[in-house]
Amino acid sequence: MQLYNNLSAKERADLIAQAGEDRLTISFYAYAKIGNPELFRNHMFLAWNELDVLGRIYVAHEGINAQLSVPADHFEAFKAHLDSISFLENVRLNIAIEHDNFAFLKLKVKVRDKIVADGLNDDTFDVRNIGVHVDAEKFNALIEDENTVLVDMRNHYESEIGHFKNAVTPDVDTFRESLDIIEADLKDHKEDKNLVMYCTGGIRCEKASAYYKHKGFKNVFQLDGGIINYVRQINEKGLENKFIGKNFVFDQRRSERISDHVIAQCHQCGNPADLHTNCANEACHLLFIQCDACKEKMENCCSTTCMEVIQLPYEEQKELRKGQGNSNDIFKKGRTDHLPYKKDLRNIFDVLEK
Repeated sequence: MQLYNNLSAKERADLIAQAGEDRLTISFYAYAKIGNPELFRNHMFLAWNELDVLGRIYVAHEGINAQLSVPADHFEAFKAHLDSISFLENVRLNIAIEHDNFAFLKLKVKVRDKIVADGLNDDTFDVRNIGVHVDAEKFNALIEDENTVLVDMRNHYESEIGHFKNAVTPDVDTFRESLDIIEADLKDHKEDKNLVMYCTGGIRCEKASAYYKHKGFKNVFQLDGGIINYVRQINEKGLENKFIGKNFVFDQRRSERISDHVIAQCHQCGNPADLHTNCANEACHLLFIQCDACKEKMENCCSTTCMEVIQLPYEEQKELRKGQGNSNDIFKKGRTDHLPYKKDLRNIFDVLEK
């Protein structure tokens, strides 16, 4: 059995280009008890590999979290396979607004301890006692209520390029950091405020809502299907769009534009910009925001040091990387000292004016 990719990313990209067929970018998640994640992982890989599905999928005892690229012609077969699995039957599929045939170039199904790194001990609270799911229309009404606190459950580099109006955007690098910070800052409002949360596709809010109910919050709501599903609903129903900027996504596209607003700035020159890039120096690979002018001037690098490295022969670059792990800067997502216009630290309640 082939349980691994036999093509490189470049070879796969060439095949996709030659085929000239449309692909759909899809994400979904499901919390469920999976007794043998390794066996389940192998089953999914074999089935999806046959359908030419590509993407990044995490499987754990607690469920599955998937971001995928599916050939449009194979969508019905893909859906039929999901429906053949009891806990995935009729699972909500978040289909991207903007498609990119090259969003994913390999099929990676990995077994993890958690499908989202939340740092929580699930045995200490009822993970099934989640908040109220609300659709786009109810969400729009809730966030206009003066008794509502709207919280973005994503990381700083995601909310930096786009978020809902008047949302609290915790200045955190990871989801697990935000959980305790939000509870501490809202400790005096556990009974008198609506705690309304949103994230990209809904998975982070699913766990967070149960955690906050366990911590004593009485009125907990979550945007059903996250930003991706919200945008689809407002387009289909003609609702007011209350999201400004772009939605960060975890594939080659890096983002989807939701409104025309550019709310971020280039981390190198300070001009308006909201396109993330990875530093061209493979030993760095830092994710940061770079405008077109700086991209050309800096040759897609985050610093002059990295520019010097990429001028070296490739074999020499490989020698420099040998035995070296990634710098901790790579985890700072654009907040390193050598980026003069990196996002400033701000208090959790520094929100946009209404």
